[in-house]
Amino acid sequence: METPDSVCVFCGSSAGVDPVHAAAARDLGAALAARGIRLVYGGGNVGLMGILADAALAGGGRVLGVIPGFMRDRELGHRGLTELRVVADMHARKAAMAEAADAFLALPGGIGTLDEMFEIWTWAQVGLHAKPCALVNVKGYYDGLIAFLDHMVGAGFLRAGHRATLGIAPDARSALDLLPALPPPGGLRDKLNRH
Repeated sequence: METPDSVCVFCGSSAGVDPVHAAAARDLGAALAARGIRLVYGGGNVGLMGILADAALAGGGRVLGVIPGFMRDRELGHRGLTELRVVADMHARKAAMAEAADAFLALPGGIGTLDEMFEIWTWAQVGLHAKPCALVNVKGYYDGLIAFLDHMVGAGFLRAGHRATLGIAPDARSALDLLPALPPPGGLRDKLNRH
């Protein structure tokens, strides 16, 4: 794959307790803008989400936010984006972000971040898309999760080939460099079509 035109970033609506996570979000937003890559994200103005979007905008970048109406109505929607799409619910949000992006990254976050990244990675596994996915493993944040994924391979619940399609990078710039080099997700649809 060539350098993506748009990258969807999943991340926390909290900034966490370690300032290294906010710095990583700032770095990723700035790097996306510097490379001319549009940021697609959840549309919020709080936590790592807000920091990421503000950094991309400050660098002259384009930012598409996708937010469910109930979240925007709680004053959580970012008001300074290039574009803010308001959708009906969380399912529509993930679908709209997936359609708008060429690749996916996950900065540190909570269960919402994991839900989004795992759903999009699952869609790759079943052949709904062939877009690269990677974790930005800031200060080892995802080490436990990565070990568990490797455990799933050993236990026979995750194919090694599919595990290899989830990239791991230590920082924002490395993650952007990694995306074009990741193996394309081999989907279940391809296997079904061969039989």
